[in-house]
Amino acid sequence: MSAPAQGRRYVLISPCRNEAAVVRRTLDSVATQSVRPALWVIVDDGSTDATPAILAEYAARYDFIRVVRREDRGRRSVGPGVVEAFYAGYDTIDPAEFDYLCKLDLDLELPPRYFELLIQRMEAEPRLGTCSGKPYYVGRGGRLVSEGCGDETSIGASKFYRVECFLQIGGLVREVMWDGLDCHRCRMLGWIARSWDDPGLRFLHLRPMGSSEKGIVTGRLRHGRGQYFLGTGLAYMTASALYRMLRPPLVVGGLAMWWGYVSSLFRRTPRYEQPEFRSFLRRYQWDCLLRGKAAATRQLEQRQAAHWRPGS
Repeated sequence: MSAPAQGRRYVLISPCRNEAAVVRRTLDSVATQSVRPALWVIVDDGSTDATPAILAEYAARYDFIRVVRREDRGRRSVGPGVVEAFYAGYDTIDPAEFDYLCKLDLDLELPPRYFELLIQRMEAEPRLGTCSGKPYYVGRGGRLVSEGCGDETSIGASKFYRVECFLQIGGLVREVMWDGLDCHRCRMLGWIARSWDDPGLRFLHLRPMGSSEKGIVTGRLRHGRGQYFLGTGLAYMTASALYRMLRPPLVVGGLAMWWGYVSSLFRRTPRYEQPEFRSFLRRYQWDCLLRGKAAATRQLEQRQAAHWRPGS
C-alpha cells in the first residue's frame, strides 16, 4: 500500500447500525485502497446483529481502524441520528491532524483507487471543498443502475471534505437535509462541491439512496420533508419530483417526494433558520430552472469565487 499522496492524510468517520450483511464488503474495499486512510473511526450506533463482532475482527487486523460504541437506541435513525453518530466519532479526533475528512457509510463497495483519485482532484483544484464519486445499485437482472445524483453535490454516503472547508461551513447540520445544505454552504463561501461519474469513481451502494428501513417510499417522503426544511421553493420541488418520477420506483417515488414537501408546507414545519441562506438557495434554484443546472452552477461558481477566503 502506498503512503498518503504527497504526505496528505485523510480520516474516515463511519456511522453504522446493523450492517452485518454488507459491512465486510465495505471494510475490504477500504482495506485494499491504493491509498489507505491515516485513521478510520467507525461508530457502531447500537448494533444488535453481528456488526460489533465483525468490526472487532477488522480492528484487530488493521491498526488504522478504531471502533466507537454507542448504546442501542432501539431503532435505526436517519438524518439527525446519523449526524449525531458521526459526531460521536468526530469528537474523538483532532481535525488539525488531517488534510481531508470523509463521512463514509458502511454499505458501500468502493473501487480500489477511490480515495487516491479524490485526493488528486482536490490537489488540482484548491477551491474544491467537498467531492465524491457516483453511486450505483444492482437492479433487475443484475444490471447496475445509476442513482442519478447531480454533479453539483457530493454524495451523502461518501462525503469527502477538505478539512479547512468542513470547518468553515460549520460542519454538518443535524437535520435530514444535512447532505444538501453542506454543498450550498460551500458555494456561499466560494468553495466548489462536485461529484464525478468516472469509471474509477463509481461505487456500489448496497442500499439504494432514499431507501429506508420502512421502504423506499418512506425515504422519498423524508427527502421531500427535508427539501422543505432546506428552504427549496415549490416550483423547484415540483420540477425535481417530476424528474424523479422517471426513475425507479416510477411515478410513486416522485409523488412521495412532492407530498413530503407539500405536507410540510401545509403544516408550516420549521425551516433552516438562516434567511440569507434561503435567499441564496432560491436564486440558485430559479437559475437552474431557467438556464439548466450545469450552466447555473458554472455561473454561480464563477461569481462566488470572490467570496472564497481560504485560511480565514
